[in-house]
Amino acid sequence: MPSRRLLPLLAIASCLFLAETTSARDLYVNNIAGNDLHDGHAPLADTQDHGPLRTIGRAMKLAHKGDHVIIANTGTPYRESITVQGGRNSGFATRPFVIQGNGAVLDGTREISRDLWKPVKKDLYRYTPDSRTMLIFNDGRPAPRADGGNGLYPSLEPLQWCLHRRKIYFRTEENKLPEDYPLTCTHKQVGVTVYEARHVFIADLVVQGFRLDGVNAHDGVNNVELVGLTCRGNGRSGISVGGASRLTIRACLVGNNGHAQLRTEGHSQTEVVNSDLIDDDPQAPAVVKTGGEVTIQK
Repeated sequence: MPSRRLLPLLAIASCLFLAETTSARDLYVNNIAGNDLHDGHAPLADTQDHGPLRTIGRAMKLAHKGDHVIIANTGTPYRESITVQGGRNSGFATRPFVIQGNGAVLDGTREISRDLWKPVKKDLYRYTPDSRTMLIFNDGRPAPRADGGNGLYPSLEPLQWCLHRRKIYFRTEENKLPEDYPLTCTHKQVGVTVYEARHVFIADLVVQGFRLDGVNAHDGVNNVELVGLTCRGNGRSGISVGGASRLTIRACLVGNNGHAQLRTEGHSQTEVVNSDLIDDDPQAPAVVKTGGEVTIQK
């Protein structure tokens, strides 16, 4: 029989176990059919208050420890940044906090105004960007980037772009104008920021078009896994790991980012497992380290 001194400890342990196994909820997000006035507790609305949320950010504010945020892939990008921070957005060792993307796209781009483009010569146009980490998208995907070279004007193939002498150059197809294409550029700062969070699982999400990083594990991150993510076309890096963070990257595709596919600093530890860090662009190596440790397993 437990001593009287142990009984309060056993009661506390029992309460913690029950909290860990029973309090977690599913929160549903749908950027077409959702409403941020809903409670998020159902994938489809069936009353005025009961149904999916419209934004991931609202779900993160409503979430508690160990919850699952389930994002509907509607075919329309989620044009927002999200933050995973602190105890409310952490999980338990036996039940992580989950963001399930279902292949949805988190997009940080904005449209390039047609008035910004100035003709240079036949089929070549340019404009002055407000950031050197800006990348160009065509029809929702990273446009092919070329080396600007050292000449007065860059030599580009049709549909290529480059940053040359602090200006963005884009070559159209013959007899077309820049406004004939759905051109966008990186705009919002970071797609997913993870800060002081533990036991987190982020899966099956496309993160693109952010001016700095697709995913930034800023500091205090422990036992966090990125699984099946595609991080592409972000101005600085696809994934950045800093501070004393501990991060696992598993079965991810990281490419077409501006300066690095994976960037690490500080005292971070990053494990890359069965992932592709595409380094076919000399301007953006697979891994850029200013600190931290990286282990890569195939």
